[in-house]
Amino acid sequence: MRAAAARWLRLHLGRRGQILLILGIGKMCWGVGFIVTPQQDPAGLNLLTDRCSLASWAWLWIVAGAVTATSAFLRIGRDGLGFYAALLPPSVWAIAYFSAVLTGEYARGGFVALWYLTSHVGVIMWASTVPEYSVPPVPRRARKGKAP
Repeated sequence: MRAAAARWLRLHLGRRGQILLILGIGKMCWGVGFIVTPQQDPAGLNLLTDRCSLASWAWLWIVAGAVTATSAFLRIGRDGLGFYAALLPPSVWAIAYFSAVLTGEYARGGFVALWYLTSHVGVIMWASTVPEYSVPPVPRRARKGKAP
């Protein structure tokens, strides 16, 4: 029964929906983690925590994750909002870490920002360009009587 449900879900979501669901669940878990186990003074995020608490920023991850995961169930071509929502939290975090480098607050922040930009933003941007169904090109055959 579980195998049939997993197969139905995989076929129903398609390739883009699968990645949106995975990204959305991951973002929600990341946000919940900041609420359940709050960090007192996270290095490099002063740009964010000067404006409101890290728990409040965690809701950005949770809401964006919910939008991303929900978009997984939309029809092909209507899932763009999910990819935009998936881009928002890691982009905000990357900006905060770059700001920390520029202000001298957190020297390692540049590397953390680049990590967010490559492993999160870059992967999301690539996934948004993946076609739902990709058909390999038809192999060229030699015509009868002609050499290849």
